[in-house]
Amino acid sequence: MRIHLICVGRRMPDWVEAGYQEYARRLPPECALHLIEVDPLHRGKTGGAELARQDEAARLLKAIPKGAGVVALDGRGQGWSTEELARQLAGWLGGGRDQALLVGGPDGLAPACLERADQCWSLSRLTFPHPLVRVILAEQVYRAWSLLKGHPYHRG
Repeated sequence: MRIHLICVGRRMPDWVEAGYQEYARRLPPECALHLIEVDPLHRGKTGGAELARQDEAARLLKAIPKGAGVVALDGRGQGWSTEELARQLAGWLGGGRDQALLVGGPDGLAPACLERADQCWSLSRLTFPHPLVRVILAEQVYRAWSLLKGHPYHRG
């Protein structure tokens, strides 16, 4: 199984790349994290938030691998504790099908992405910069995997 982290945005700052890679490389092949970046809408004087969400949604949805389960990251989604994420991960691993995690740009996800999702997950009631979400997701997936494997990384 692979987890496809499908995010709006390219050319992230070095600290984002380093943070994401730090945790992604720790995961074993049976739970590999694969980053797919899609271009954000180039905004001119007429481009608003809704246009950006719709334009980015088309690229996000197109990037979902065939047969993958889809989880949309959205502030209105269900909050999961680390233990709940570990249970979700165990289910994904047991199901054997790839998972796609959709992360929108600065304006969030379009309704089309939320409708396509099998689950909607909120990382927090706080709002995070979308580049930071990549790092948080990679770390949390690694933490959930380490919890499942009894690895000492998670000491919750």
